[in-house]
Amino acid sequence: MQKFISSANNEDLKYLARLVQNARERRKSQLMVLEGIHLIEAALDAGHLPAVVFINEDAKADAEVTTLLARLPAKSECIYVARGVFAKVSALASAPEVLAICPRPQARPAGATASCVLLEDIQDPGNLGTILRSAAAADVREVFLSKGCVDVYSPKVLRSGMGAHFALSIHESADLAGELSTFPGRKLVTHLAGSTSLYGQDLSGAIALVMGNEGAGVSDALLALSDVRVRIPMPGHAESLNVAMAATICLFERVRQLQG
Repeated sequence: MQKFISSANNEDLKYLARLVQNARERRKSQLMVLEGIHLIEAALDAGHLPAVVFINEDAKADAEVTTLLARLPAKSECIYVARGVFAKVSALASAPEVLAICPRPQARPAGATASCVLLEDIQDPGNLGTILRSAAAADVREVFLSKGCVDVYSPKVLRSGMGAHFALSIHESADLAGELSTFPGRKLVTHLAGSTSLYGQDLSGAIALVMGNEGAGVSDALLALSDVRVRIPMPGHAESLNVAMAATICLFERVRQLQG
């Protein structure tokens, strides 16, 4: 089914704008907004079907857009949007060719011995998306998020993740202490005052990697449940590393050991 929208006052566009801007609306409806061809293709590749696709009128003859639309199921609604109107909805500096409203993926039951990443109160969308991307690339598929994390399905996190969301099992509003207390493998927390170098740890078995808030770090409650507090050696002049950088280093040290 297709239709055309020429006004920003259209109710469909107003609803789309609310989903883009409001985390509570996204959580309540269990929907997410995918901006651009790449993200929509990643969702389709993983079997997630958009309910509604909005197409920028200027891109209706684009070959990539045409190919993408041909992949949609018949029940997906396609809405063409007049030039200039699209820019009032998307958070991007330049309007994308397409936007899609899609159901949020449901997390699979976590494997009892699967390595995982636990994220406590991560606030920056770019940090969260980058950590998800690194976890997917390092083949650590289970990610647990505390209730205090930024919405993992916000447009900014989705863009930063670049499709990683669809390769992971993401557990929102998780009881991190409960997960750690029952995890059978090694539990590592990055900590500036850690006495043990990351590179001296055996990461070849099942591990739970805990990363904390950008400012406050990991809470005392989670620190108490960890097996070891590790530090990343920094011989140069820096007080600390960005949480996303630190998580990436830890995840790929594990990859190095597994392939070593």
